[in-house]
Amino acid sequence: MSLPRTMRRMSERRASDDSRNTLPAARSPRERRVSSQIQREVTQLILDRRLRAGAPLPTEAELMESLGVSRNSVREALKALQALDIVEIRHGYGTYVGQASLTPFVDGLTFRTLARQADDTDDTGALAEILQVREVLEEGLMRRVAGELSDGELARLEAVVDRMEEAGLAGRPFPELDREFHELLYAPLGNALVPQLLGAFWTVFRRVSGVRGWTDDPAPAVTVRRHRDIVVALRAHDVEGAQQAMADHFRGIEARAAQESRGVG
Repeated sequence: MSLPRTMRRMSERRASDDSRNTLPAARSPRERRVSSQIQREVTQLILDRRLRAGAPLPTEAELMESLGVSRNSVREALKALQALDIVEIRHGYGTYVGQASLTPFVDGLTFRTLARQADDTDDTGALAEILQVREVLEEGLMRRVAGELSDGELARLEAVVDRMEEAGLAGRPFPELDREFHELLYAPLGNALVPQLLGAFWTVFRRVSGVRGWTDDPAPAVTVRRHRDIVVALRAHDVEGAQQAMADHFRGIEARAAQESRGVG
């Protein structure tokens, strides 16, 4: 005897829900080794051919033939490389060299920080670690950039601080101006990785702040003063003073993070 239509639909819906909630079957060690080997082969191909971001890669069929592996193995390896932004899969068009950006690093660090903060015993420890790494990076860069900044570049830094002050007086948050200041500060070094790393740490901090519902800078005038102190010290060729001003800036950020996490402020 057949089930009533309503009961059949309910049964089908439960089966569909079960299939969505079922974890994919675990891969065998051999499958993992094959996927890792394909990933290494593809990345080596990119390096050997000196392919730039956006350049097309061999098709799945070509990779299958040259590597002697199955289509599923190729697809699994390419998906893993896409997660690292080494390749970009454009459905219907093919696979291309990715940007190799720090996006996977940012995503992983954001998750790590939020997961650590979910532990009541951690408090702000994970975020403090990020701030400490950024502080060490910036204080070290400060000594290098101190002798590189021209009067024009110092004037541009002062102009950013002036805009920060105007925004603060108008009651507008200015996180983007803060980021602009730090990127502009180290631009004379000509190191393309520096703004990417600073941007990565900045993005993680902003993401964590947003998830935690932290308020905007409660003391914008203090933030403005600390940035202005950095410029004043650099203009006077006082490297130690500039480093101390930067350290004071980070002490303020750390104190604010601790207050927000305790619900104070």
